[in-house]
Amino acid sequence: MSPELTYLYTVYTEGSFSKAAEKLFITQPALSIAIKKIEDEIGMPLFDRKKKPLKLTDAGEIYIDAIKKMQITEMESRQKINDIKNLNTGLIRLGGTNYLNSYILPAILMEFTKRYPNISLQIYERSSFELLSMLSSQEIDLTFSCDPQAIKEFPCYEIFDDHILFAVPDSDQFNRVHEDKALTASDIINRKHLEPDCRKITIEEVSEEEIILLRKGNNLQERVLEMYKKSGLKAKVKFDLNQLVTAYHMAEAGLGATFTSDRVVTNENSSLKFYALADPLAKRTFNLLLPKNTYTPIAVQRFIELSKRK
Repeated sequence: MSPELTYLYTVYTEGSFSKAAEKLFITQPALSIAIKKIEDEIGMPLFDRKKKPLKLTDAGEIYIDAIKKMQITEMESRQKINDIKNLNTGLIRLGGTNYLNSYILPAILMEFTKRYPNISLQIYERSSFELLSMLSSQEIDLTFSCDPQAIKEFPCYEIFDDHILFAVPDSDQFNRVHEDKALTASDIINRKHLEPDCRKITIEEVSEEEIILLRKGNNLQERVLEMYKKSGLKAKVKFDLNQLVTAYHMAEAGLGATFTSDRVVTNENSSLKFYALADPLAKRTFNLLLPKNTYTPIAVQRFIELSKRK
């Protein structure tokens, strides 16, 4: 990419000529001259200089879009060359939610880095919505999702299942009424909730409980509300939170019941009582998603192969 286009992109990302000049190690007048040269050639400005931070004009938007495409092409070329040189060299930019990064990815990443120590990893923690947006713009190489629409939209590989459970503080009267269906943390860790003879609870049976629920934009929240909706019921939400793990610990503290993932249950001494749900929505299949219509680096291919065995 030409120096002028590099200068243009830096002004765009930094939001000002002074910050861009400092980052590029050139003087601000020299930078202004370089940008003015492009503007003179096309006969229109690239930035609205009256705005702070600088705002792109329509012409500027076209240039920045073209530069981003050039960057993607250059990055793919470098990846292909690196793959040819050495299969153990590369970079993977992967994105996960707090839940995935805390409970699913650590074991995979540990084994991957042990096998391929020369492959660098960049890990991004964002919401599911943000990660899909980053995947679309090729800011990351892969992410994970159980959303059916996302799975249809992107190339994908099935990686793992989890199961939504109803988790209730030990002191809650609910457990006395439904003790024949209650499971301990040790039961969940030993996968007893997946056994064919495990007694499951219906959403109607939990409908009177006040719950701690995740906020909009989280797949677990969407599935839980759909369970209520199918039964003609409305969830009694005590309060809502951003993170699955936070809701779990709030329930452990006795602040209310919650819906959680069986993958979160790792401490067999947890005081919570757990209930398997009699609804097909309680089972979630997570897929590893890749960007559309792009070259898949060998490093990413190796990561997929390793993840599929988990």
